[in-house]
Formats: sequence, structure tokens, C-alpha cells
Amino acid sequence: MRFSTKAIHVGQEPEATTGAVVVPIFQTSTYAQPDVGVHKGHEYSRTSNPTRDAYQACIAALENARHGYAFGSGMGAISTIMTLFKAGDHILSSDDVYGGTFRVFDKVFRNFGLDYSFADTSDLDALAAAIRPETRMVWIESPTNPMLKISDIAAIADLCHRKGLLLGVDNTFMSPYFQRPLELGADLVMHSSTKYLGGHSDVVGGVVCTNHDQVAERIKFSQNAMGAVMGPFDAWLTLRGLKTLALRMERHQKNALAVARFLEAHDDVREVIYPGLESHPGHALQARQAHGFGGMISLRLKGDLEAARRFCRSTKLFFLAESLGGVESLLEHPAIMTHASVPAETRAALGITDDFVRLSVGIEDENDLIEDLGQALAAMRHP
Repeated sequence: MRFSTKAIHVGQEPEATTGAVVVPIFQTSTYAQPDVGVHKGHEYSRTSNPTRDAYQACIAALENARHGYAFGSGMGAISTIMTLFKAGDHILSSDDVYGGTFRVFDKVFRNFGLDYSFADTSDLDALAAAIRPETRMVWIESPTNPMLKISDIAAIADLCHRKGLLLGVDNTFMSPYFQRPLELGADLVMHSSTKYLGGHSDVVGGVVCTNHDQVAERIKFSQNAMGAVMGPFDAWLTLRGLKTLALRMERHQKNALAVARFLEAHDDVREVIYPGLESHPGHALQARQAHGFGGMISLRLKGDLEAARRFCRSTKLFFLAESLGGVESLLEHPAIMTHASVPAETRAALGITDDFVRLSVGIEDENDLIEDLGQALAAMRHP
């Protein structure tokens, strides 16, 4: 089956008793057993649940993975991945990552003896130079959040495997519709399913997929032991979102390209960062390793922090909010909002400055979005 068909059919056969074409919400904590120690496939919903099983089968199929695990949040997914390691192990991460990822690495797991360092993974030589004897995994985002840097996933996978390391990829910005890291050699792929997978800003979740059987067993064990599972109603909502993922991603990308070209030509915008523009340094690489460029744009305004505040306050259709990937357009100021937990000196080195704004371009009419940004830029210039 091809992608759009998988999204609608894998794990979603008609329900056996009634023939319902939509997977039911099995809103139960436990399951009656016909005899002591004998069950019908499920014992307790922290361990397994039929609705969650259906969602996990579908997302694994979309990533071309043998195993998929659904979590209560993206951070729950990342935290469970960290249980693969022990005190003294080193994880090398992209330097430009989601602020919550940096926070859990730097402020939580360091306390348990894991060591972290950060490198520009879009520079293969810099990445190779940062690997240590005690390194056990490389963790990357591509595109990164929020600078949208592109890393060569296949080349990094080859480097990692030659050195006996795991490669984990946060694929949230691309979704499996546009990019499938396991096909490029990654060992683990993770999503905040809150974003494009769910797609409607109404559910929080995370997912981990892998083709590595031993890694899968350890993820499954830790998930059950720690309890970072997705509930059945959230799994049902996200599974519903997957049905339209292909359609939504095409529209996100179409709108994002139109918005990026408008902003690139605007006098009040200093820089537009979007992998779909030929001006982006990673454009050619992204075109080779993925099937699209996504719906995320970052930009630098011609103005100071107050000007950026005026711009963010002035949009009508772009809601000022954290998160991304929903059908509605969002914008945010990373230095103050999503990446506030990143030290100021690190933000400055990465380019997350006061004039920097991130857009999640939704699926509204592109002309309405462009008009909204145009009036917000005018309001920024003339308070």
C-alpha cells in the first residue's frame, strides 16, 4: 500500500462485532480474564490497549517501521529513549533543538549521570569531531527547531554505524509524509504527535518508531514500567488525524512556500529561513533526502524586540501561541517562548535573537495569510 492508503487502512479494519469502520475508543483501564493468568490479548491499559495498538500499527507503517510506541507527550517519548543509556554514557545532540529537549537533557538527565554535548549536525566534520569514546547516541533534528538547519541523515547514520552508535531523529517538523529517517539509516525516529500527526491542536502526544528489535523491546519495557503511555481517546484522535495527513501536509507546504516568497520580497523582513527556498543553504540536501519542505518558516524582522512584539501582537489569523503543525496558523517568539530555557548565550550563538520569529503556516487560504502578515508588518513599522 502507498502512504495515503496506509494512513486510512493500516490497523483500522472494520470492528469485528459490529462492523464499525472507525476504530472504537476502548476507554477501559482493565480487562476481564476468563481464568487465572489467562487473558484475551490485553491485561491492563498501561501495558496495551486496542485503540492505542491500532494507532501504533498505523504510525509504524507510515514510517516503514516494524515497531511503533505511542506516548502521552513528545517529551515522554524522548525521556523513555533516554532509558536506553546508563550513567557515564554520552549523547551528542544537534545544537539547535526544541527548548524542551534541551531542558530535559540539561536539567533532568544530567542529574542521573548522562552526559550531553551539542554540535552543529548540519556540518558532518563538526559532528564527527564531537564524538567521544563514551558517546552512545547521536540525536538530531532535521530541520532543526527553530533555525531550520538541514542535516545529512544518511551520512550521519553511516558515521554512527561505523562507530557503533545509535542515531535518533526527531522528525516532528517533516512528518513521515515528507521524510522517513529510518529509510535513510536512522535507528529511532520520534515525533511530537501533538503537531502534524494529530494536526488539529486538540491532543498532546508522542511516538517512537524503530526497526531495531532489541531497542524496541527496551523501549516497550521502559514505557510500561514508567507509564508514559497515550490514553485511548488521545490515540483515537491522533489516528483520526493521520487519515488526512497527506492532504494537510501538501497544503501546509503550498501555503508556506507562498508565504516565504512574500516575506522574502518584503522590505521589513531582513531574512527568511525556509528549506523550500533556493536561498536556503540546505535546500538541495533536503530535496534529495526528503519528499518536501514542510510548513515551518523562521524570519528576522527589521527591528528590535519591541518591533517584534508589535508584529506578533498584530496578526489576526496567525495566533500567537506555542506549538505548531495544526490546521490553524501560529506564530511565536522563540527567545521568549519555546526556547526560553536555552541559555541566553547559546541562543545568541545560534541566532535566536530578539528580531527572530517562527511561523507555523496552516491550511487556510494563502492569500488571507499573506494579507494578515502584510498588515502585521505595517503595524510593526507604524505603531
